[in-house]
Amino acid sequence: MKMLAAAAIAVALPAMAQDSLLRQAQAAFRPIPATAPALRSNLSNPAKLELGKMLFFDPRLSSSWLISCNTCHNVGLGGVDLLETSIGHGWQKGPRNSPTVLNAVFNMAQFWDGRAKDLKEQAMGPVQAAVEMNSTPARTVKTLKSIPQYVSQFRKAFPGESDPVSFENMARAIEVFEASLITPDSAFDKYLRGEPAALNAQQKEGLEAFMSKGCRSCHGGVNLGGQGYFPFGVVAKPGAEVLPPGDKGRFAVTKTASDEYVFKSPSLRNIALTGPYFHSGKVWDLRQAVGIMGSSQLGATLTEKETDAIVAFLQTLTGRQPEVTHPVLPPHTKETPLPDSGVRGQE
Repeated sequence: MKMLAAAAIAVALPAMAQDSLLRQAQAAFRPIPATAPALRSNLSNPAKLELGKMLFFDPRLSSSWLISCNTCHNVGLGGVDLLETSIGHGWQKGPRNSPTVLNAVFNMAQFWDGRAKDLKEQAMGPVQAAVEMNSTPARTVKTLKSIPQYVSQFRKAFPGESDPVSFENMARAIEVFEASLITPDSAFDKYLRGEPAALNAQQKEGLEAFMSKGCRSCHGGVNLGGQGYFPFGVVAKPGAEVLPPGDKGRFAVTKTASDEYVFKSPSLRNIALTGPYFHSGKVWDLRQAVGIMGSSQLGATLTEKETDAIVAFLQTLTGRQPEVTHPVLPPHTKETPLPDSGVRGQE
């Protein structure tokens, strides 16, 4: 009887350890919800959602008629452009890697330095940036008002407004569409909902290492990141290629010395799809990125086994990708401002 009891305890211990791991994970992370969250200050309606999708894909928001929101945040490529840094107007190279638009609604702020408080503010930035879409609010509104179908769609999306076609309403519509781009039902989400078999043994080892090594300090919550600002190089700054000395991160927003080389922690959702990594986009291999984070942020030299396990865990964060039908965009008219491919200062 004693031998049977001992055997039963030996079998039960791994299960108890697994239960403990699941409880720890449930305390640190939350699954992506099945439906997109409602925006408190920008309620959705079907017309606004459809308008936002049209605008997201319309390159005529750029002065060249070549660049749309989807150019740098391709919904078919994990919400990114797969470039080190995005290519904008006149083939200008942007300063930072393009963050994913997928699940961005769950971030505390937008952009690597958090300079936009929400997706509406974020949508306004690239349209006006000379290195991105190179347009202006006035040109954008003139373009939209010159297209009768857009005028009609704005009226449906913003009922009761006397002049609904505005730059701010353009951003509001895009925000509603972008907020719908969530990726639920990853293997990790299923695990968090109480399905232990959703992760295999190596992935659970990776989850345990991810938590015990301290990764969850910056990468917790529903988005496994996006909820705080942290120095890149807490223990040891990475090399100048990975951390360009000229980009001081949040310091450009706050002008506070302590914010030099501080960045918003990126979401790790769908991380296996969204390389290259870091704000510089200089690291293409997820395994290498994990090693850099271990040494620079945690002061830990991860073993080969630990690194492989953490990478295996990160691969469980890929959720169900949104299936978006490319909209048929309305034709322009003779009043629509024509394409302008000139680069400011180089005319």
